[in-house]
Amino acid sequence: MHRILAINPGSTSTKFAVYFDNECVLNKTIRHSFDDLFHYENIIDQFDFRKGLIIDALVEEGIEVDSLKFIIGRGGLTYPVESGIYRVNNLMLKHLREGVMGQHASNLGPLLADFIALQIPRAQAFMADPVVTDELEPVARVSGHLLFARQSIFHALNQKATARAHAKKTGKKYEELSLIVAHLGGGISVGAHKNGRVIDVNNALNGEGPFSPERSGTLPAGQLIATCFSGKYTKSEVDRMVVGEGGFVSFLGTNSAQEVQQKADVGDEKARFYQEALFYQVAKLIGEMAVVLEGKVDAILLTGGMAFNKNLEIYMNQKVGFVAPVFSYPGEDELEALAMNALLVARNEVVPKEYKAIR
Repeated sequence: MHRILAINPGSTSTKFAVYFDNECVLNKTIRHSFDDLFHYENIIDQFDFRKGLIIDALVEEGIEVDSLKFIIGRGGLTYPVESGIYRVNNLMLKHLREGVMGQHASNLGPLLADFIALQIPRAQAFMADPVVTDELEPVARVSGHLLFARQSIFHALNQKATARAHAKKTGKKYEELSLIVAHLGGGISVGAHKNGRVIDVNNALNGEGPFSPERSGTLPAGQLIATCFSGKYTKSEVDRMVVGEGGFVSFLGTNSAQEVQQKADVGDEKARFYQEALFYQVAKLIGEMAVVLEGKVDAILLTGGMAFNKNLEIYMNQKVGFVAPVFSYPGEDELEALAMNALLVARNEVVPKEYKAIR
């Protein structure tokens, strides 16, 4: 029996699961409030905090840690790579610590997997379908200036797992479909999936797209430039405006979409307004991706934590239901997707790739 630990650090949570082959024997989510993480200047500074939570929970749940031989973490912001399973190596760890493509909670995934694997005899550490998975068409990389290029940074693992789950449910292959997948969590990404490849997607971390519970998404460039040179803010303060203190945190003082939903449901007009504004921006981006797919869209899939909100599907049906049928796949399949990737390696059905510094 292959015993697997899957780890998924998100911007507002630490999720992990233990699998014995295909069977999930533990699935745990630890939520982090804005106050929990505010005093950490950088994502990497959260390493000891999150490591302690995982190990303590495993012991508390009676999991024999030494029995876990395959540790797999959600992939972070390394240099762009093709889709697949990668063995954690020193170069990958170095790039994640340095934040060569930016700071995000997923940077901690391979770092945590590596640390835990090193404590266990003969254990191995991996990552799969990292957030920098890059399948963009050349024309999709073009920005509005020679010095800047659009980047593929998105929820690749969950978007692809959701797309494959929908394909299986409909009796088709993922590679045969044209889909728009919208992941709504701590960050928001909307991808155009064509024949098994994500040919266009917004930079869900710090570049563009809808605002999210804690990210600002696309901002007016002129106002952003003026703010940067106003002398009122340091670079780190502006960075936090874009990631960490944007979106709901800026408007409502919370990074909890569930809290905003609950307030909106009981008549809080401010919460209702900003929740609708977020939905509105997501719908607009879905419309853009419909253009990318030339209007030939088999389905629009809503996933991530916010997909539990029934109002989201109702709103999207009203706004973009004319494009294609809308389906909700609430939550994330990322832990299961990670575990199944590790199981393929454990059964020698897939040879893990080696991470190299190719830009």
